[in-house]
Amino acid sequence: MNYTEQRPWGNFTILDENTGYKVKRIEVLPGQILSYQKHIHRSEHWFIVEGVATITLNDKIFNLNDGESIDIAKEDKHRIHNPSEKETLIFIEIQKGAYLGEDDIIRFSDIYGR
Repeated sequence: MNYTEQRPWGNFTILDENTGYKVKRIEVLPGQILSYQKHIHRSEHWFIVEGVATITLNDKIFNLNDGESIDIAKEDKHRIHNPSEKETLIFIEIQKGAYLGEDDIIRFSDIYGR
């Protein structure tokens, strides 16, 4: 079932998916940052497995190391950044909600112009 999709900041692989949930392995390349966004239909749980993450959640900044996690509720504004210049950041994202499509994104800022 594993399906990998490339993005300008790295990639994600869908590890498992069923009604109401999706599990992804996400790699963020050194120095890259995802868009500042929110989701209407889903919440997320991020578990850092390798590297250090700088997370913005509702305009507050958190630094997480491997083994640490954070919960993101529906409609929370959020993004993740890999501040390392050398190491790839890897985390597991668990999505929970009635709709889990990639188009459930409202972007507030994005360095890639999306």
